[in-house]
Amino acid sequence: MADDRRSAADILTSVARPLGLTRAGMVAERVTRAFWPLWSVLFVVLAALMLGLQDSVAIEIVWAAGIVALIAAGWAVWHGVRRFSWPSREGALARLDATMPGHPIRATLDRQAFGDRDGASAALWAAHQARMRERLREARGVRPDLRVAAADPYALRYVAVLALVTALLFGSVMRVGSVTGMGPGGGSDLATGPTWEGWIEPPAYTRLPALYLNDINGDVVQAPEGSRVTVRMYGEAGALSVEETISGRPFEQSETEAQETAQTFSVARSGRLAIDGPNGRAWDVMMTADSAPDVARAGAFDTTWDGEASLPFTAQDDYGVASGTATMTLALDEVDRRYGLATAPEERPAIEVALPMPIAGDRSEFEEAMVDNFSQHPWANLPVEVAFTVTDDAAQTGTSEPEVLTLPGRRFFDPMAAAIIEMRRDLLWNRENADRSVMLLRAISHRPDDAFRQAKHFLRMKTIRTSLEGYVEDGLSLEERDEIAQALWDFAVLLEDGDLEDARERLARAQERLNEAMRNGASEQEIAELMQELRQATDDYMRQLAQQAQRESEENPDMPQNPGENMMQMSQNDLQEMMDKIQELMEQGRMAEAQQALEELQQMMENMRVTQGQGQGQQSQGEQAMEGLAETLRDQQELSDQAFRDLQEQFNPGQQRQGEQGQQGQQQGQQGQQGQQPGQQGQGRAEGQQQGQGQGQGQGQQQGQQGQGGERSLEEDLAGRQGQLRDELNRQRQNMPGGDSEAGQRAEEALDRAEGAMDGAEEALRENDLAEAIDRQSEAMEALREGMRNLGEQMAEQQGQQPGQQQGQQGMAQGQDPGQQQDPLGRDTGSNGQIGTDETMLQGEDVYRRARELLDEIRRRSGEGERPDEELEYLERLLERF
Repeated sequence: MADDRRSAADILTSVARPLGLTRAGMVAERVTRAFWPLWSVLFVVLAALMLGLQDSVAIEIVWAAGIVALIAAGWAVWHGVRRFSWPSREGALARLDATMPGHPIRATLDRQAFGDRDGASAALWAAHQARMRERLREARGVRPDLRVAAADPYALRYVAVLALVTALLFGSVMRVGSVTGMGPGGGSDLATGPTWEGWIEPPAYTRLPALYLNDINGDVVQAPEGSRVTVRMYGEAGALSVEETISGRPFEQSETEAQETAQTFSVARSGRLAIDGPNGRAWDVMMTADSAPDVARAGAFDTTWDGEASLPFTAQDDYGVASGTATMTLALDEVDRRYGLATAPEERPAIEVALPMPIAGDRSEFEEAMVDNFSQHPWANLPVEVAFTVTDDAAQTGTSEPEVLTLPGRRFFDPMAAAIIEMRRDLLWNRENADRSVMLLRAISHRPDDAFRQAKHFLRMKTIRTSLEGYVEDGLSLEERDEIAQALWDFAVLLEDGDLEDARERLARAQERLNEAMRNGASEQEIAELMQELRQATDDYMRQLAQQAQRESEENPDMPQNPGENMMQMSQNDLQEMMDKIQELMEQGRMAEAQQALEELQQMMENMRVTQGQGQGQQSQGEQAMEGLAETLRDQQELSDQAFRDLQEQFNPGQQRQGEQGQQGQQQGQQGQQGQQPGQQGQGRAEGQQQGQGQGQGQGQQQGQQGQGGERSLEEDLAGRQGQLRDELNRQRQNMPGGDSEAGQRAEEALDRAEGAMDGAEEALRENDLAEAIDRQSEAMEALREGMRNLGEQMAEQQGQQPGQQQGQQGMAQGQDPGQQQDPLGRDTGSNGQIGTDETMLQGEDVYRRARELLDEIRRRSGEGERPDEELEYLERLLERF
């Protein structure tokens, strides 16, 4: 037995540490489950004290809350004591044993019940005991289960923790001691005597800091009007009292009111604030008055062409303006009481528009503009009294002096539209004018052919007139009046802006409106708006002409592309210069000359024919240069293709040229190229193939005689065309946009190399060295492409765009199907003279098969020794390059 007890003691000693930890965990677990209500109550009370809630309410409320807290704490203690029980050693041992497999503690404490005299049985039992003792070494303390969710389904303990954390962040432990002075006897405060605290809090809109009276050593305190004064007194009741003359309260306060421990009042005037009693203080409070805001008009109405009005104003306040309105009332004494305005106007509420306030920044002094459109209001273009009113955060208002101004509205230059708007105004002025409006509508529509440009306009006005007549017979109501007024407004806008079916009529309308504005003495702003409208109408008209020319070219491919000698030609730049001149004359006040120039422009546009490719919208100098270089590159490509075909024809006359991938250069219907005229090739008398070749840059159709015996040789003709391309490139270089950027300098160098290569190609053609000429032409095309790339980069730097994304796609010939501009490999030419993307190369065909066929054909021809040496050298150079 002694051995068994010694063995059990050894076993318990080996697990003493995990057993102690397990038992401590059980204690924590039972304490938590029993006393969580207690620490929740304590956390809430401590949080309230740290936040200073006791200083913000009456002392009676503090006492009541304290009693409730004591009752809650007492119940929590009783609840915890009743539920708590100290864990036993056996219970801790059983919990620890249950966490290990096989329950080794119980197994090692057991004794063999029978078979102990059997050797084999005893050996087995000893092995089992040894294995269990070995497992005891793995014993670890059991973690306590501190969860009390089942006992606290509403998570009140977390609310208490949250309140305490909030108090730790935003409160102060020092404020807890203030509660001791509120109890009977005064606590520690009685030992040191009564104390007090005081604050002056300016209004929030002043953005001024609060003043702590205990830290102010001076006798004078500055406080804005409306500041909130708070005084708290602690200690024996009646030992301290407050005396003040700044709140406007009656001077004769009762002794009880003066001795209240918590007092709050506002600063309404300058005066004296004193705390009488032990350690008392006194100050002279100087109130800073809050001035009323001020507002004034800062300029005249600024009106756009569509009637949107902007009226600037300035406002200021010592602490900032909160809001404002603009009020407009009809200035009846200033109205010209004639015609429809002779009758008394119907009552209408004043126009009130909220004034815009600065979204960010200081509102103490600022300038803004009221923006609104009053065009459809009955008082539009009539005198009104305008007054601004602003309000600050203290509800004080400031009003400007009323001023009589003309309420702006949209001006109608079309006589018919202006008459419709006048009838609408009379109808809104007073419904008694309805009969007069019906009569005027009948008079206007008496001869519709002379009054209306389109039949639908007459039908629309007739519908309005019929509706108005029916309403007048039954008595015109307010809703019916507003319906007719809206219909008249929409009709007038239709007449003014126009529902034009083509650009020609829109252009004529823009010119007519500009003429009308000049005759009526319109403002500079209105004239500028109308000039912009004229520019847009002109651009649209020229685009329409270009599209029409393209359609005519597609329908009649044999029609010459160049206008006749007597046909007037105008570019977009010419029109732009004329319109700039008209606007300059109007700005100088020379209206007669401006009208004459406008009539000349109108006459010229009626008689002119715009070649295709012009009028596609106004282009910049860089875009025009890019477009010209693209045309030169295409012409050089066509010339190089022609030289290569002529080289083959020269040494293989009549042989079918297999593998020739490029287009033959017959770009019939190529339009809009108004550049240099290289001239026409002479008519040969020998038999040959005649090909009409569009040479770009305004070249007409040319018929070249391919046979021998022409008036001049093939080489001379190609050399002449090459020289003209070189001259055209030189002219384009003179018109290149200037720039000191690196890209601009590279572009200039590349174009200089291209011009030199063209010159070399011309000399080679004159010497009948077609192979050398083709090489120089290839160099010229490569240099042109490089120059266009550099020019595109320069334009991108200037316009903030990525290279290759310039608007207009300068490399594409306007008026020409881009799909027809392909290189010998079937690829579309890019916008900068580069080869197009892989997506557009040989659409629908096997790219690699086609490339291999071309390479095989070049190799086959290079292996034919009977071919001329010049051609063989050229083919060898192609193989080296590709």
